[in-house]
Amino acid sequence: MKRGGGSRRAIAAKTEAQLVRMRRSGSIVAEALASVAQAARPGVSTAELDAVAAEVIARRQAIPSFLGYQADGRRYPAVTCISLNDVVVHGIPRPETKLRAGDIVSIDVGACYKGYHADAALTLAIGEVSEQAQVLLRVTREALGLGIQQAVAGSTVRAIGEAIQKHVEAAGFSVVRALTGHGIGHSMHEPPSVPNFATEGREVRLKSNMTLAIEPMVNAGTHEVMLDADGWTMRTADGGLSAHFEHTVIVREGRAEVITGGAGPGPAPSLVNGGAP
Repeated sequence: MKRGGGSRRAIAAKTEAQLVRMRRSGSIVAEALASVAQAARPGVSTAELDAVAAEVIARRQAIPSFLGYQADGRRYPAVTCISLNDVVVHGIPRPETKLRAGDIVSIDVGACYKGYHADAALTLAIGEVSEQAQVLLRVTREALGLGIQQAVAGSTVRAIGEAIQKHVEAAGFSVVRALTGHGIGHSMHEPPSVPNFATEGREVRLKSNMTLAIEPMVNAGTHEVMLDADGWTMRTADGGLSAHFEHTVIVREGRAEVITGGAGPGPAPSLVNGGAP
């Protein structure tokens, strides 16, 4: 969930005790994402996928980070954000919204264990998808990996965004400007904002044990987005496809520590799901 990362509060490194809790949250998020990815097939509703994530989070004695999250006077009504095709982020799971072969679907999950959050997302191809969709997923996933490579002590937030933007635009796609990654920890959204593009102004230098949610949101066409009447669902302005990958990382010397999956940029075991529901 992409709201509130722009606060001007001080950027705090985490203690080892806090990081232990965040790692546990991260493992729960990774398990929930893997379970949802396995369940994502043509004919399955986004509400059914939401229930899969809810069960994992509850069984692991954690709390969903998104459920009841308040922004602009609204409370988010689900455990996950599940966004189809031209929906960039914050798609609300619904019983009537069912996956179809040829869709791409972005799944965003957050969990809180003993007061500390982690957040991750992935985009799946449902059955056979267009060549453009395949390339979009690959490039977005690669962009996340390149951003994570910059999340090391002594680097900067700008370096993360610059690496992501350069890779995305070289492939002919665009990064969303209206939404960013964010710091994360005791709150779901903490400073700093982590844009997916090179920013101007005062630089934020990274220090060991800072924790970030890095999450390129990449559109096949324009970077412009628009908000649905529900106050949550964010779509591409031109109706083009959008992909979203995210990991929560701990800034370290030399190499970031990814806590929401393996060492690679994608938390999902597979990018393609198909077959019967």
